[in-house]
Amino acid sequence: MRSKLLLALLPATLLLAAAGCAPAPAGQADTITIGAYSVVREAFHDGLLPAFAAHWKAKTSREVRFVESYNASGAQARAIRAGLDADLAVLSHEDDMDVLAKAGLICASWKDGPNKGVLTHSLVVIGYRDGNPRGIKDWADLAKPGVGVLYPDPKTSGGARWNINAIFGAALLAPGGGKQDPDGAWRFLASVQANVVNMDASGRQSVANFERGTGDALVTYENEILLRLKEGREIPYVIPPATLLIEGPAAIVDANVDKHGNRAVAEALLAFLTSPEGQRILSEYGFRPIDPKLPDATGRPLPPRLFTMKDLGGWEGVRDALYGPKGAWTTSFADLRRGKAR
Repeated sequence: MRSKLLLALLPATLLLAAAGCAPAPAGQADTITIGAYSVVREAFHDGLLPAFAAHWKAKTSREVRFVESYNASGAQARAIRAGLDADLAVLSHEDDMDVLAKAGLICASWKDGPNKGVLTHSLVVIGYRDGNPRGIKDWADLAKPGVGVLYPDPKTSGGARWNINAIFGAALLAPGGGKQDPDGAWRFLASVQANVVNMDASGRQSVANFERGTGDALVTYENEILLRLKEGREIPYVIPPATLLIEGPAAIVDANVDKHGNRAVAEALLAFLTSPEGQRILSEYGFRPIDPKLPDATGRPLPPRLFTMKDLGGWEGVRDALYGPKGAWTTSFADLRRGKAR
């Protein structure tokens, strides 16, 4: 029954992996299902999960098999809520994880630990074309006439919400104006949205479209660009002087691990992901460590005005201010659609 449900619900990549890929003797293997957002696919499938399988085998003498599903973060959260049997949820942001908490699938205390539920750090950055023909150095350059901007749809993509929050937050927190002129930050966001030429379902799809030649500027996770560099496909980028720290969460899906009886291996996997070894592997795929004492392999310093969601009032406040029925992004997008219809 469980396998049929997985096949019916997985809307994106489905991968089945085992340590060594060989069947383990009966009674000597553990299985864990990962429901994750698309951006972490390579880091998990190629790096973290094989390393954890070796760790678990050395510790317990047991094999571990993984069932992996990757999708846009919002879509993945809804799939898990609808019945995808994920034991571990790895999503783009806290708001998507709260979808599972409100459904009673994960404990309300999921972010009470030392890492506050955070697994990865990254930055919102701007990719540009070779030679930077549009002279893109900061968020204001995305509002210039004729600049084609790419970022995904915040209705489906967690990456899109990080991107929009970064653009809005940089304007809102700007020295000399900012919170004294929230309407100005709203207008600036609308001016950037007017230049968005394509809104894909996920951040991964936006990067792919940029690589195919769409647009002049790509607003995305820094780790997405660094992954391309690792694969030999460089996208030059700039870190704006004021940008948002991306804090990607992970949590055990308590309702599912209790049903499957695999809490020990699920908790061990989550502990491994946040350990120095897990964080080192994540850094190889472009993420910044959640512990500032660990080495940062990106080679670039943090920007002078790095802010977090806490500086913007948290996800709950931003949810209504930007994405509610009368939110800044919602109304600017609706106004643009009406303008194009006319």
